[in-house]
Amino acid sequence: MGLNTVYKARSFDLSDLTGISNETLAMHFKLYEGYVTNTNLLNEQINGLIGEGTLDATKTAAFSELRRRYGFEYNGMVLHEYYFENMKKQGTGDAKKDSAFAKAAEESFGSYDIWKADFVATGKMRGVGWAATYQDPTNGAISNHWINLHETGNVAGYTPILIMDVWEHAWIKDYAPADRPKYIEAFFSNIDWDTVSSRLTKAGSAKA
Repeated sequence: MGLNTVYKARSFDLSDLTGISNETLAMHFKLYEGYVTNTNLLNEQINGLIGEGTLDATKTAAFSELRRRYGFEYNGMVLHEYYFENMKKQGTGDAKKDSAFAKAAEESFGSYDIWKADFVATGKMRGVGWAATYQDPTNGAISNHWINLHETGNVAGYTPILIMDVWEHAWIKDYAPADRPKYIEAFFSNIDWDTVSSRLTKAGSAKA
């Protein structure tokens, strides 16, 4: 990430998912592309202020507001990429018991089922945001977190392992407002557990 970096929207082949319509995906991809566009635009605007020599945030309200907004747009771009990456067509549902992720969940939560219950409950929380499983790279432990908006709730230094978008745009075309749990079930039907497991580091055991 840098002011001279130009980001390009990525393509994801996710048509015909279980329980998530192609119409929802098309809308969602457009929204993601907007975050990419706005991230690039903010970089240009911040660069412009730097070129003018107006870096003093105590005197330049414009610089302060652009800097604050950048966290929202940039994280919106990145979280969507993690979300789309950790889904695939014809997913297998729950993680296999011998998978790296299932083993990590057992070490950190006592069992995969306990991890899942905690993750699902996090996703059902009132409000818009993201449910996320992170890994502490220093000891391998995984934990579930709620990300409010895009930039609040991310854990500094931790590695994103599984990201679930629970903003209403991710499911409202397919489910009634009260049916977020049905969307979460659909999300689990489409998880690419190989991708999720590949995000785990080889740090020491969560019990270390």
